[in-house]
Amino acid sequence: MSRLAKPLRPILCYVTEGSGLAPLPARRAALLERIESAHAAGVDWIQIREKDLGGRELALFTRAALLAAHVFRPDQERSSILVNDRLDVALAEGAGGVHLGENGLPVADARPLADRFGASSDQPFLVGVSCHSLPAARVAADSGADYLFFGPVFATPSKAAYGAPQGLAKLADLCRAVSVPVLAIGGISVENAASCLSSGASGIAAIRLFQQSADLPALLRRLHALPLG
Repeated sequence: MSRLAKPLRPILCYVTEGSGLAPLPARRAALLERIESAHAAGVDWIQIREKDLGGRELALFTRAALLAAHVFRPDQERSSILVNDRLDVALAEGAGGVHLGENGLPVADARPLADRFGASSDQPFLVGVSCHSLPAARVAADSGADYLFFGPVFATPSKAAYGAPQGLAKLADLCRAVSVPVLAIGGISVENAASCLSSGASGIAAIRLFQQSADLPALLRRLHALPLG
């Protein structure tokens, strides 16, 4: 059973990709500035997905992101920061959760560690999983995942090598099949976000949509106002 309460509005997750912002010497500062802007604008979650950072670098960056979250969102300084793949870093730095790949650390192995070392008295430690098929989604949900990402729903350059997008019909089938919140990812835009929510998604996750927005507060207000299906 998910540790997340049923959302009253769409969950919006900004997935970071610092390589798209600046060359390495300036990347950390540019990405932290974007994270601070996202927190200030009211994004729900930020998933730190910097795969080229080693463990120590990722830990230091996560710590800085958590400090930024505390400044801008003191009510959600933990739960709004999720670390991609690295459960050890997420637990050590006191992040709000970990996001696992479909073929990475199994939820069944991560869940006991998360419950033992990650949960606080007032906030659960979230375990999320990226899923690309209905069987994988069912396994993740049954194993204790709090939420799922499903995609790519639409065509997106970063996933073009993996074949055709999944589409809204598969998203709807998956949302009906599991009891945990599902966030749509892959090619999400302002124009197609509503169709993901009407298909049963509890929110959306994206890189470019949030990272490249020229007016992030206005974008988030528009997306948060969309009805859930």
